[in-house]
Amino acid sequence: MAPTEETGQAAQHPSAPGMPPPPGPPVGGADPPPGSRMPRWLPRAMLLALALIALFQLGSWAFHELTGLLINIFIAFFLALAVEPAVSWMAVRGVRRGLGTFLVFVGVLITAAGFVTLLGSMLAGQIIKIVEDFPEYLDSVINWINTHFHTELRRVDIQEGLLRSDWLRNYVQNSATGVLDVSTQVLGGLFQLLTVGLFSFYFAADGPRLRRTICSVLPPARQAEVLRAWEIAVNKTGGYLYSRGLMALISGVAHYVLLEILEVPYAPVLAVWVGLVSQFIPTIGTYLAGALPMLIAFTVDPWYALWVLIFVVIYQQFENYVLQPKLTARTVDIHPAVAFGSVVMGTALLGAVGALIAIPVVATLQAFLGAYVKRYDVTDDPRVHGHRGTGPGEGGPGSGERRTLVARVRHLWARRPGSARPRGGDTEDS
Repeated sequence: MAPTEETGQAAQHPSAPGMPPPPGPPVGGADPPPGSRMPRWLPRAMLLALALIALFQLGSWAFHELTGLLINIFIAFFLALAVEPAVSWMAVRGVRRGLGTFLVFVGVLITAAGFVTLLGSMLAGQIIKIVEDFPEYLDSVINWINTHFHTELRRVDIQEGLLRSDWLRNYVQNSATGVLDVSTQVLGGLFQLLTVGLFSFYFAADGPRLRRTICSVLPPARQAEVLRAWEIAVNKTGGYLYSRGLMALISGVAHYVLLEILEVPYAPVLAVWVGLVSQFIPTIGTYLAGALPMLIAFTVDPWYALWVLIFVVIYQQFENYVLQPKLTARTVDIHPAVAFGSVVMGTALLGAVGALIAIPVVATLQAFLGAYVKRYDVTDDPRVHGHRGTGPGEGGPGSGERRTLVARVRHLWARRPGSARPRGGDTEDS
């Protein structure tokens, strides 16, 4: 049999004595070395990673799509916390929680509907009056311009110029095309309001059942913490809204008296407007509330608008420094800077609704954290009281020795030759 190529190579390179022979080629279906094949866990790990990525993308998409609903539920929850004290008060006296919640909501709806109706009638009347008196206002302005600038303007020319202007034509066209968008927004707002109302009703009416459901999946120690946090949230939210309602009532009465003295029309509606807007729209609510009474007072007499402005500014200072600290000391006791920052953050996150509920949310978190933060007695250090003394001679350790040394230096300086002696020493020398 002829030698093959492999046997020939083996014959040419014999193995050294004492050394193992070189490994031969794999025989038949022998397994490859362990390091040359894919681990068994790698495919499952890749599938698990892909599944987690897909689940994360699905969760992100669902959260993005349900953001509006989650915000509505969050708002409804805090509204339910606000009406919880009134509903519980009626439940203790034998009224079913569902009926009590219904009565509270009906009262709120009747009040809001009456306010909107009165405010709408007032605005409609003022708009009609302004439209009817617009020619007289325009004539007075034209006469003033002609007198001071020696011009020859006429009302007819100005009206024709406005009617033929491109700006008015474009404005009318844009308004006509935007009617559908406005209608869609109104319908969306009504649907959102209905959603918030329904969730608020269910949260308030089934509050005990909701608390039992949450506590049923928690150990006893956690149940006590959840119930305590719930009670703090109810107290802070309800106290905030009720204190704001009381301040709105006081503000409305005060502004009503002023408007009646000045004989400004629609004084009751304007007073209610000032009270509600100034209290339930943080930061800028006072200025928005005072703008409408000033405008109506200006139509009566320009000096009346100035008096209204002065009264609004003075009352705002009285409310900030006297009335509000006393009414909110036991309900929402937070620092004004913290309140302002919470309003800014709430506005950035949720808009006007966030600005409205930011203060009770922060007050709830502050009260809940304060219940678990351990506090210690403050050391009796001058720096705690705002004194500048931080070292020896300035209220710190060694201040007595420093004062003694200073007194000795002054005594030696007074006894130096040529220094002025006290009057008593001159008497002894004489």
